[in-house]
Amino acid sequence: MFRSKISGLGYYVPENVVTNDDLSKLMDTNHEWIVERTGIHERRHKALEEDTTSGMGVKAARIAMERAGVEAKDIDFVVFATLSPDYYFPGPGVLLQRDLGLNNVAALDIRAQCSGFIYALSIADQYIKTGMYKTVLVVGSEVHSAGLDMTTRGRGVSVIFGDGAGAAVLTRSENENQGLLSTHIHSQGEHAEELSLLAPGMGGRWVTDILKDNDPDDISYTPYMNGQFVFKNAVVRFSEVINEGLEANGLQVSDINMLIPHQANLRISQFIQQKFGLSDDQVFNNIQKYGNTTAASVPIALTEAWESGKIKEGDLVVLAAFGSGFTWGSVVIRW
Repeated sequence: MFRSKISGLGYYVPENVVTNDDLSKLMDTNHEWIVERTGIHERRHKALEEDTTSGMGVKAARIAMERAGVEAKDIDFVVFATLSPDYYFPGPGVLLQRDLGLNNVAALDIRAQCSGFIYALSIADQYIKTGMYKTVLVVGSEVHSAGLDMTTRGRGVSVIFGDGAGAAVLTRSENENQGLLSTHIHSQGEHAEELSLLAPGMGGRWVTDILKDNDPDDISYTPYMNGQFVFKNAVVRFSEVINEGLEANGLQVSDINMLIPHQANLRISQFIQQKFGLSDDQVFNNIQKYGNTTAASVPIALTEAWESGKIKEGDLVVLAAFGSGFTWGSVVIRW
């Protein structure tokens, strides 16, 4: 059986920086309130016409492909993770496939929210391991800013999220001591509505209903989050799935060189860091700059950590995420 390895990484974030002070002009909040609860100082919101979910994914993918030394003709498969597609349908995977000029390869869209990139890596890894594909492009991209309630009513969610994209090129490797060692993914749908956006949806309120009613108090089409409940579940599932990955490979916490957690909330990352007894050099966080970019957060953070020299050949790198669904997962990598 083959092994997959990450041969190239890239990310893109919009140029438009939105600070906490900027948000305080739109809603009843302030810098100290946001930092205390989330650790976020600023985030990026789209400003350019091309800063769509697929458009940002294309920009991140081009960087990853160049670094991997692959061209469009080399890509066998696309896996695109997002909760904010350009269109209700089709998904952004085919738009990226078109705009990158790829051959008529399959493009799979993943709806696992904050865990989307972990799920996407797991799927790509399986295709490479079985020998079906040699080179898979994995993308996580999000445009949140267009769908947030930028008023005091929506501040509990709106201050958290930002826009951005990250990408990775996975290629086949026959080196048993390098690459993705294992992936682990889970879900718990009984808590689906605790972090959700219910409309538009075929099973609930559809666009025509929302437009017909024109109800300013209808919040079904803006994100809802039961913050404390999500936090309590996140810290448990993060711990479980990190340990699951280590145990599957006969490793210990002390073997971790770099943990890249999904950038949901700095307090969650700090809780996990403290629980596992990891140093600041063993955990990478960039939520302070970008906010929560859901499916894009892990690849953006992974790319930044690698670019800054914090990840080196031979390092044990663990990726972990938890989010809406509930979904969660981890990836264990020997770099």
